[in-house]
Amino acid sequence: MCKLHKSLYGLKQAPRQWYKKFNEFMSNLGFNRCGMNHCYYVKKYTNSYVILAKYVNDMLIAGSSMAEINRLKQQLTENFEMKDLGSAKQIFGMRILRNRSEGILKLSQEKYIHKLFDRFYLEDSNTRNTPLGSHLKFSKKQSLQIDEEKCYMSRVPYASAAGSLMYAMVCTRPDIAHAVGVVNRFLSNLAKEHWEGVKWILKYLKGTSGMYLCFRKSNLTLQGFSYADLGGDFDTKKSTTGYIFTLGGTTVSWKSKLQHRVALSTTEAEYIAISETTKEMIWLKNFLNELGKEQDNASMFNDSQSAISLAKNPAFHSRCKHIQLRYHFITELINDGDLYLLKILGSENPTDMLTKVVTTDKLRLCIALVAFEDN
Repeated sequence: MCKLHKSLYGLKQAPRQWYKKFNEFMSNLGFNRCGMNHCYYVKKYTNSYVILAKYVNDMLIAGSSMAEINRLKQQLTENFEMKDLGSAKQIFGMRILRNRSEGILKLSQEKYIHKLFDRFYLEDSNTRNTPLGSHLKFSKKQSLQIDEEKCYMSRVPYASAAGSLMYAMVCTRPDIAHAVGVVNRFLSNLAKEHWEGVKWILKYLKGTSGMYLCFRKSNLTLQGFSYADLGGDFDTKKSTTGYIFTLGGTTVSWKSKLQHRVALSTTEAEYIAISETTKEMIWLKNFLNELGKEQDNASMFNDSQSAISLAKNPAFHSRCKHIQLRYHFITELINDGDLYLLKILGSENPTDMLTKVVTTDKLRLCIALVAFEDN
């Protein structure tokens, strides 16, 4: 038996002990840990600020004063064994490109996506114009029936490919969110048709590998967009919720997910989508407030006038009395002035691409609306 006076790297409790020690160190320096995300530390000075973002033992430091940033680096180096890599150029597979004269910062995963082509042997394949083809229909009923198909699919790296696509989607590619969500529904019940869908997404990424999120110096106003596709899932008939949040016109948060219950009308599906989007907006507003970027006039847009009317005035009606109470909290937020819910034309709603397969022209329009650009 051994009594450890210090947690060793690789033990189960090591990450927790490391975090506790680092948190104590940052607190002693006067940094405040963000309540909305415990991996962020903020310290405000008279005319400047410093933000430290931490993931295990990788860190990014941002601030308005290089002197304060350098002082923090020196303090970290004196207390921990660290390596200063200089100005951040790449992290977690994302490449960071800057144009300081024009005030532009770009996030790209071009190198990561090219590695996927080599990994799944698609270097010589043709490209696609959309994340999924309109003719592709996926269902759990397309399960493997023939032994030859089962033998073939057993050698297909379906889960690995779907997970790799998921990582690209989470980091910088909101345009494939719906497609990735669809193919991930069949991890335990594969068919050849599902594998064709995964390859279709990879071929789309091949033709759009140069796309990036582009952040510019601008008025950092938070805006949210929500949308729902009624009964889009062939098996459960559940609707798909999609939302996008932009900060200064550039996408910072997005999601495409099946709703937890079957909606009986478009109004109900949109109302549920607004509720889920509102929860994300509350979190983003609180997080930005902690970073010193208050968002008192954040607005949310939806293209369903009936859902907006229901949210502003949830009058008793036989067609909506079955909607669960958990979704009605948005009415209180609207009445208190914490949520501004506005109508937007369907043709101007970028979340359309997060709920269903769209045409090439519609996809390009949605991409342009959220500052998602191509080289």
